[in-house]
Amino acid sequence: MLLKACVNGARDVSEHPRLSADARAVAADAAAAVAEGAGAIHVHPKGGAGRDSLAAGDVARWLSAMRDACPGVPIGATTGAWAAPEVRSRLAAIAEWTHLPDFASVNWHEDGADEVAALLLSRGVEVEAGVWNAEGAELWARSPHRTECLRVLIELPDIPSDDVRDVADDLIGRVTTAERTVPVLLHGEQRSTWAAFDLAAERRLDTRIGLEDCLSLPDGRIAPDNAALVRAAIERIAAR
Repeated sequence: MLLKACVNGARDVSEHPRLSADARAVAADAAAAVAEGAGAIHVHPKGGAGRDSLAAGDVARWLSAMRDACPGVPIGATTGAWAAPEVRSRLAAIAEWTHLPDFASVNWHEDGADEVAALLLSRGVEVEAGVWNAEGAELWARSPHRTECLRVLIELPDIPSDDVRDVADDLIGRVTTAERTVPVLLHGEQRSTWAAFDLAAERRLDTRIGLEDCLSLPDGRIAPDNAALVRAAIERIAAR
């Protein structure tokens, strides 16, 4: 069961003291999360203004910082369309990367997902398929790259915790009907985070935790950093 730390996401740096436009500061926080038990890191490289960036220089700076701080740990990056909304510009940016992540997430409901996945695979970057909804699941099920994906990220939206099981079961069912051999990573965001985490632990699915998905510990207190979230997650797994 993989526990990945999603250390920053597309959040504004003002949302939490540990969110920063400084790659080295976020990398140090990532290293602390690894020390607590995270087995992989997912990071959103930032440009000078602190917004998500796919530019080669920004990606290189952030990946270098992460690898210096977390040697030997698989590092993944985003390819979210919000960082480069036009498909052609997104592909051009990825084609210019000089430092490559070990894996990258591709959201299958976004325009150009198949093209982005094909480019990443051609460059030796493993692909995590982000499935946020039924539309994304159906598009992924028809993708020629479906069986080449490292895993499928079933990403539950900010929904009440009582709704998590039904929504997760629907998306898991769609994914596993299309392809049973690709591992599933289940996670939520905001209100759904800890309920989705517990469901993943119950079913021994890969999962993730970090300031990208939520800022709060299971008891509702604001987490001081990513390490605290990972520590709480490991404790919940151990208590099962």
